[in-house]
Amino acid sequence: MAGRDAPDTPAELKARALRHLVRREHSRAELARKLAPHAQSAEAVEAVLDLLLSKKHQSDERFAEERARSLSRKYGAARIRHDLKSRGIADEISQRVASESDDLQKAREILKKKFSSEAETREERAKRARFLQSRGFSYEVIRRALETSEEP
Repeated sequence: MAGRDAPDTPAELKARALRHLVRREHSRAELARKLAPHAQSAEAVEAVLDLLLSKKHQSDERFAEERARSLSRKYGAARIRHDLKSRGIADEISQRVASESDDLQKAREILKKKFSSEAETREERAKRARFLQSRGFSYEVIRRALETSEEP
């Protein structure tokens, strides 16, 4: 391997990228950020990323689906879209992936898990609504989840 001061060769850069991808999926932007300190130039990083994309080793679509699936256990569509955008995923991909989940059912499950009893006062309902809002659920989903959680 090259010393710390010498930039990686294209083969070493590709090997480094593959080591990252073996651990977990990465977005193109994440990989570029992680490889940049080790590359001769931004063009070298882009060349490696294009190669990985052409061989289907890296895919923003696959990363977004995996990330959304992971986050969907705890968060709503808005929070998932925000997370994906912060990781460099295109809006159309994050919009599609985040909208594939059933937010209402998820919100009900999260409420049931977090709160053992039903909301009896206005303050308790507001507390539950704020909790769901912080998890990225829309107003409509929160309203419906609180309505249905109080039904027998």
